[in-house]
Amino acid sequence: MKRAVVLLSGGIDSTTTLAIAIAEGYEAYALSFDYGQRHQIETEAARRIADSLGAKEHRVAKIDLCTFGGSALTDDIDVPKKRSDTEIAQGIPVTYVPARNTIFLAYALAWAEVIAASDIFLGVNAIDYSGYPDCRPEFIEAFETLANLGTKAGIEGRRFYIHTPLIKFSKAEIIRKAVGLGFDLSLTHSCYDPSPEGVACGECDSCLLRLKGFREAGIKDAIRYTKR
Repeated sequence: MKRAVVLLSGGIDSTTTLAIAIAEGYEAYALSFDYGQRHQIETEAARRIADSLGAKEHRVAKIDLCTFGGSALTDDIDVPKKRSDTEIAQGIPVTYVPARNTIFLAYALAWAEVIAASDIFLGVNAIDYSGYPDCRPEFIEAFETLANLGTKAGIEGRRFYIHTPLIKFSKAEIIRKAVGLGFDLSLTHSCYDPSPEGVACGECDSCLLRLKGFREAGIKDAIRYTKR
């Protein structure tokens, strides 16, 4: 069985990506991060998901991106709320965490090299997303080139592949795909600013994109929201 490292945040996109990797016959090694984010509940969701889907192994790497801050997810900056679809689609929001996917992929690459895996799966999406530059196809292509240039395995002839199966999917299509694979999306977490009890706010960009996706998919979102 081929091995793959799958980046798992606990949200819909990464969960669906993990389900796809397993459905394609990969032995999945799920990797999550405690990076100082304000929504720590996502690592709990990732653990539930990895167990539910049957990942071979799940690790949570602890790093501290609060050292640099610069994001509403790692610094004392308010999370934007109640933005329109047009506002969400314009510019790079303050919830962007500087170089986050570059850092996460570097960790995934290191683990892949250690376990002799050639494949890394990442749930980025360039359709219904918040404008993050590290979710674009050109970034993924550039990192794959880097992976094969900057590793012992790559130099010795083991090629690395970065898989982004959802990159051209709308959020509604991602939700339908997850449901089609039989996954319970109520186990996922998306909110940027949940309550202390872990209830989604219903007003941040991530909640709004999630709700829009479920609405367009014609499927009920079973998680709780403080506001809808």
